Amino acid sequence: MELAEKIYAAVRLIPRGKVATYSQIAALVGNRNLRRYVGNALHKNPSNTVTPCHRVVNASGFCSGSFAFGGPGVQQKKLKAEGVLFVNGHVDMERFLISEDDFEIMRADLV
Repeated sequence: MELAEKIYAAVRLIPRGKVATYSQIAALVGNRNLRRYVGNALHKNPSNTVTPCHRVVNASGFCSGSFAFGGPGVQQKKLKAEGVLFVNGHVDMERFLISEDDFEIMRADLV
């Protein structure tokens, strides 16, 4: 499986109403330092309906720039529709970041 496909598979495992960081997805596919590659792969995602890349945010919980997902605020709107709450413009990471338990389940499901 190509690296981009592994990234898409990992993103599809993020539960609805949760977010993961680019670094977490990179770690799931084998190298936490590939976070920029993850961002690039998600930018090229062939289907947002199949791979919910709106659930991936930066380490501080901020959404992608305005070009992503069809315009400014679209990623935030999608996350809010799933019940994700924002504080001062970023995801409430304490409540909505995938937990270590979620992360380990996702890792097991990728094998």
